[in-house]
Amino acid sequence: MSDLILYQFSRDRVEAGDAKDFLSRFGDSALPTGKKLEAMMNSVALMIDGYNHDPREIYAIPEVRAFYKQLWEVWPYWLFFCNLDSENLMMMVMCCLESLDALKVKGQSQVKVSISPLEVVRFISGGFVPMNEMCERAGMSERQIFDRTKAVFEYFNLPFDAGPPPR
Repeated sequence: MSDLILYQFSRDRVEAGDAKDFLSRFGDSALPTGKKLEAMMNSVALMIDGYNHDPREIYAIPEVRAFYKQLWEVWPYWLFFCNLDSENLMMMVMCCLESLDALKVKGQSQVKVSISPLEVVRFISGGFVPMNEMCERAGMSERQIFDRTKAVFEYFNLPFDAGPPPR
């Protein structure tokens, strides 16, 4: 894996629905192929700035939710690029889900959020074809694609019982 790439969207860009700069850097035409692209797998963390003093969690802010939904439509490669070592991808996906249940427990500072595993599966299933396209563009083997798919399922705490491809 290469270094972590942090890309930060400003509040102004989020509220304007403007991802042009990001797409100029990470859109299809800007991306490399082969080993250079492979090195970018699991290396991107997308952040939102400008809501630091907002007491709501990022996935509860309507403008952020709308922005991430729009970004998913134009750049569905999250499962390839996004780093699985942080909660960043989970927050992005939570922004795109239709239903979230939040529960404030008396005496605890954290809010407990419940999401439907079925809705998560439905959402991320739309990302596997674009992920596979990036894997193939990077020249990755079937085993490498299998390993990434398994890692994505594990990241979301979803069962994964498929066996590895034959060598």
